[in-house]
Order: sequence, then structure tokens, then C-alpha cells
Amino acid sequence: MPSFFNKRFGLNLGAALCIVGFVFIANATFGSFNLRIFNLCGIYIILALSLNLVNGFTGLFSLGHAGFMAIGAYTSALLTMSPAQKEMNFFLAPIVPALATIQLPFVPALLIAGAITALAGFLIGTPVLRLHDDYLAIATLGFSEIIRVVLTNTQTITNGALGLKGLPRFSTTFTVWAAVFIVIVFMFALIRSSFGRACRAVRDNEIAAQSMGINIAKIKIQSFTIASFLAGIGGALLGHLMSTIDPKMFTFSLTYNILLIVVLGGNGSLTGSIVAAIVITIGMEALRFLDGPLNLIFIQTQGLPGLRMVVFSILLLLIVIYRQQGLMGKREFSWNMLQLKRSH
Repeated sequence: MPSFFNKRFGLNLGAALCIVGFVFIANATFGSFNLRIFNLCGIYIILALSLNLVNGFTGLFSLGHAGFMAIGAYTSALLTMSPAQKEMNFFLAPIVPALATIQLPFVPALLIAGAITALAGFLIGTPVLRLHDDYLAIATLGFSEIIRVVLTNTQTITNGALGLKGLPRFSTTFTVWAAVFIVIVFMFALIRSSFGRACRAVRDNEIAAQSMGINIAKIKIQSFTIASFLAGIGGALLGHLMSTIDPKMFTFSLTYNILLIVVLGGNGSLTGSIVAAIVITIGMEALRFLDGPLNLIFIQTQGLPGLRMVVFSILLLLIVIYRQQGLMGKREFSWNMLQLKRSH
């Protein structure tokens, strides 16, 4: 029997259909808040996969993801908002004439946002990717802060610190999860290609990779550019989900949250990033009750804002201490793993 029709294909097809069915069920039955969290899980999957390409598969310690997300979010917002919405937002200083009347459909605007973010990633990556480890992290973090400062001070383009409000709500359940599906398929194809093998070779040993004829600088720049494109897509989807954006959204803490997902899922594991993005996003909301008044018999509180983050950080710290390689390490989920567990 051809391998196309083997058991593994059937299992993959069945799993894909179950996921598609669950998306339809969630869209029909979830309340607005739960549906928002569900879609946020999908957006964080895209962002985690993009950062994992750089940090996990290519071995580049980048901390500039929030800046690229901001570029994607603002680009898509400015291209999709109606002239009337722009006029309402830009009341302190008028928007530049070139952007005042332009309005594109969502999909072209999303792709343009990704392309502009990829261009920014290429321009930033070309000089800074010559650095290594901590120096690269500091440089990318610095560029991310520069992007945020520029957004804050370009009043006639981004509306400055006031941000943009009333973004069209294009990040529906089907839009977000269609993007998630496309990104997941693309990432698995990319990692299994010759380019993906070259990325892992650069990560494991640059000298050995260079001796094998791999152009290290080219691989790093290409990886950084692709990750920037996906970060721009994720940032645009996040902006349209929230329907409002401002520079304060894209601080280092946002990059930290995505990095946390990558580390906990497994640096170099796509399925690990997918699972960790869902678990952490839902977990953050499940622990929200800790910020309010608590009655624990012996201990009563009137509400401690931030307690949720303290408890969540302690849980994550325990995971990092006792399982440093993350949930999946560098492995990917396979049906063989379930068969091995069943045999034991």
C-alpha cells in the first residue's frame, strides 16, 4: 500500500479534522470572553513558532520580537482603518496625507504588514547578527526599544502615545486559526527542508557547519527575516483582536512571555511551542482569581494585584528547575511516542 495511505496519514488526517471540528464548535458555543482567550492561544502559537525558529532552531538569542510585532500591528491597522476612523484618532495632529485615504482589505494588509516587518528584520539583522549570545540579545532588545520610541514620537503616522483605537475586528476565530494552520504547516515544511537542517547545523556548531559549505551569515539573516515576517503577522492579528494598540503594548514583557512559551515548550520543538502556548495562555487566565479577594480559612485578603503572576512565576520556576529542557526538549510529537507508552 502506498505510504500516502498508511496508518500515520490516517491518524494525521483524523487529528486535523478533530481540530477543525473543535474550532467550529468553539466558535458556535464559547462565550465572547472564552472565545477571545481561544483566539489569543492561536496568536501566541504563531508568535512562539516564529521566535523558536530564531532561538531554538538557529541558536540566535533574540529579544526583539515585541518590536517586530509592533511594526506588523501598526502597519495592518493603518492599512485597514477607514478614513473616518483615522480622522477620529488623529485629533492632536493630522495623519500624513499618503495614509489618510488608503484602505485595503484585511488579507492584503496582513501580508503587507508581514513583508514590511520582514524588511525591518532584514535591515536590523544584517549588522547585529554578527554578534553572539548576550551581545546579540542586548542589541535586538535595544532595537526593539528604538522601534517603540519611534512609534511613540511619530505623531502624524502612529498617533504617538495615544495609539490607535477602533481597529476593525478582523481577527475572528476562523481567520486566526486559518493563519495558525498555515503557519504550522509552513514551519514543519521549513524545518524538514535543507534550510531547516542548515539552521540546526549552525545552532549546533558554526565551525563545523561552515566547513561543510554552509553560508552561516546567509542562514542567520534568512532565519531572522522569516521569523520577523511571522512576528509581524502575529502582531497584526493581535492588534485586530484587541481592536486597540499603543506603544505600551509592545514592551519587553511581551517578548518575555513569548520567550517563556518557547523555553517551557522546548527550545527546538514546534509541537512543544504549540502545547506551551495553549497551556500558558489558559493558565494565565485561570489564575486571575488570585488577584481578587481570597478567603482561605486561615488567610483572608482584600485583593492583591499581581499575586497571580507571583504564583504563576513560582510554578514556572519549578518546571524550569526540574525539567530544564522544557516539555518536549528538541523532540517533536509523533504517534510512535503513544505506541511506546502503550507498550510499556
